[in-house]
Amino acid sequence: MSAEPIQLAACRRALIIKLRHHGDVLLTAPVFAVLKALKPDLEVDALTYQDSLELLSLNPDIAQIHVIDRGDRHRAPFTQMARAWQLLRTLRGRRYDLIIHLTEHPRGAWLARLLRPRYAVARRYPGRRGRWWRGSFTHLYDVPARQRHTVETHLDALRRLGLTLPAQRPLRLVAGADADRRVYQRLATLGLAAKEFLVVHPTSRWLFKCWPETHMARLLDDLGEQGLRIVVTAGPAADERAWIARLRALAKRPLIDLSGQLSLKELAALIGRARLFIGVDSAPMHMAAAMGTPVVAFFGPSGDEEWAPWQVPSRVLVAPFSCRPCGLAGCGDGQVSECLAHIGVEQAAQAVAALLAETASPCASS
Repeated sequence: MSAEPIQLAACRRALIIKLRHHGDVLLTAPVFAVLKALKPDLEVDALTYQDSLELLSLNPDIAQIHVIDRGDRHRAPFTQMARAWQLLRTLRGRRYDLIIHLTEHPRGAWLARLLRPRYAVARRYPGRRGRWWRGSFTHLYDVPARQRHTVETHLDALRRLGLTLPAQRPLRLVAGADADRRVYQRLATLGLAAKEFLVVHPTSRWLFKCWPETHMARLLDDLGEQGLRIVVTAGPAADERAWIARLRALAKRPLIDLSGQLSLKELAALIGRARLFIGVDSAPMHMAAAMGTPVVAFFGPSGDEEWAPWQVPSRVLVAPFSCRPCGLAGCGDGQVSECLAHIGVEQAAQAVAALLAETASPCASS
């Protein structure tokens, strides 16, 4: 394992590996941006899961995206091997000089060994400090014990390589002209123009991260009484759609419901046209930050220091519980988070009002 800085000038191609869920993948975008800022002619590829492709495609900092289908594990062993071999052949053909592995997934270590780049960097992980993990990479790094934003933790990989990072570390997400056109047409049929509505995405694939439906319904009623138009979104999963159905039943005012109807790129385009985003710790919250839309976010068991909206005007709402962030699936892993239930509706309404006032355009405030 090397302690020396790398010679980035000698590198032609790099591969960044991030095999996680949507929000985690999107938060790697600043790593691509920083590498391209440091060496504009460097070709930087991504390896991620198929279902996260839309969050990185069209990103101008990424040369090629290689994907792994999560469904492969359910296919016949021969099919799995054939697809893995095809991926390996494709990656070998790219002849990477640098591999940056941003999770503890063993596939990244195997690829570092099989692709034999000049440099390969990964984080040290408890339980993966053995000789095999260490021998897979030329550079290993630790992150400080004090919690920092996940973007900064990702960028620690570049710091470990001896690179001096620029001040600008943008989180980029490109919806694309097709998605933007479809969203424009849908909004037109609803009588909504850009910046005339709020997007509320109150769910997550993990429902223990959600503010209670009763609280959210009261907040949306309050905002509706102020004349604010609300567009509600959610993922297509049955439990998220059921959550939205309960919300609509509780709300006293009609809501524009697009839950389960948008692709990831269409959701990004919608959020980009919104005046404000309201949601929980989830991928759409990070999408809002990437689109430059101000964010009001509710945090419970997960850590806001690690996952807060990145470099966008925001208000993060938490309850003063000494046990949070606990990282559990609700209190005692019981799927219900008391810390979220203790965030008051009035507190949330004040946060929304303050952020709307803070981000109002000069024309709107005059």
